[in-house]
Amino acid sequence: MIKKLLIANRGEIAVRIHRAAHELGIRTVQVHSEVDGNLLAIDHADEVIEIESEAGAKSYLDIEAIISAANKTNSDAIHPGYGFLAENAQFAEAVECAGKIFVGPTSQTISSMGNKATARKLASATGVPTVPGSDGPIESISTAKELAVNIGFPVMIKASAGGGGRGIRVIEEPEKFDQLAAQAATEAKSAFGNGDIYLEKFIQKARHIEIQVMGDGNDFVHCFERECSLQRRRQKIWEEAPSIALSDSKRHQICESAVALAKQVGYRGAGTVEFLYDDDSGEYYFMEMNTRIQVEHPITECIVGIDLVAEMISIAGGENLSFDQSEVTVNGHAIEVRINAEDPANNFMPFPGTVEGLRLPDGPGVRVDHMLYPGYVISPFYDSLLGKLVVWAKSRDIALKRLKRAISEMRIEGVATTLPLFSALIESADIRIGNYHTGWLEQWLQANSSNLPLYSKG
Repeated sequence: MIKKLLIANRGEIAVRIHRAAHELGIRTVQVHSEVDGNLLAIDHADEVIEIESEAGAKSYLDIEAIISAANKTNSDAIHPGYGFLAENAQFAEAVECAGKIFVGPTSQTISSMGNKATARKLASATGVPTVPGSDGPIESISTAKELAVNIGFPVMIKASAGGGGRGIRVIEEPEKFDQLAAQAATEAKSAFGNGDIYLEKFIQKARHIEIQVMGDGNDFVHCFERECSLQRRRQKIWEEAPSIALSDSKRHQICESAVALAKQVGYRGAGTVEFLYDDDSGEYYFMEMNTRIQVEHPITECIVGIDLVAEMISIAGGENLSFDQSEVTVNGHAIEVRINAEDPANNFMPFPGTVEGLRLPDGPGVRVDHMLYPGYVISPFYDSLLGKLVVWAKSRDIALKRLKRAISEMRIEGVATTLPLFSALIESADIRIGNYHTGWLEQWLQANSSNLPLYSKG
């Protein structure tokens, strides 16, 4: 059983983990970098320790410093949250070698599923449909170009390691292949320390469907799907659960595929299996598996009534899954929008600054996971995500109306945020009927960016 949990992350996810741990009776330790001593998560922690690292703002990526902090505080477990070291197999292995519990899958699982090319092979061997493409990392750009010609353009070049939309290029014609493939490899090397890339057929107007899975190494279940098709620069901004695009039979197929893959790798903890769904053909294809808790996990919690973060902590502490598949049912519809410190009317320019006033919405079916308080200084050194506004209702129509009401109540004064974007999106007829795909938002922004209100501090 875990007695003291060190949280190797920051922002809203750190607050979320503190709350889950405290409800389980576990003491918590919050780390922070030297430039990050004003975190809301610090107020939720039983103990606080600064990461002693020469990396400065990048301290959350310093494996030795994180392990040292765990040793100094006598923490017996470490939760990585998402981002930073969450999907770093070397970090998970270092935690294991230090005699501590890593809250997540084993380092071996992270290694095998974290490399997207390897994960594709595993999915294919398990019988999970995969997008036509290379069997693994491409050996040379010339070989990959030949394969692309055989598959047919457009194709997508993707980084084998990492995520977050980096190391990806869509190539629409052979003449641009060499240049864009080289760019993807360079970006992947810079972002993830691994320049391996692989190739896939690019499915136009696809939907992004992901399945939440849970496992304890012996038993494996799914918690149904989330749709994350509304993306800007391949970054999710709006997620829903369940997806209105799937029939009951297709939902069953795709969820069973995800569970089969989790079983294949003996998965432990919370994970997400991501798919592309072709609306025209009704076919789905494996993309990748995220071996961590997702930013958008709250909408799954809303529709199935399970605390995913608490469950993964309990499993890491040696407990079995507390539920079986028959106990997981869908109730209602949930929507999450990501609130970033960015100015939508100014090409989404990051907007660090001071939160001068704060009013959060509440009422039935409204949840806000955030890191804010009046006077909080938003750092320029980290991701711009400030929090997530989540609504739940018995139907999608009511959920959209509830989201509109909640946004109208929300005030984050002193900084520009993406809230005006969501106010505008709710008015779109396509959004109301669910008629969108992974490229829809970029097209909408091209047509509507001039209509978004400019930020005015006054």
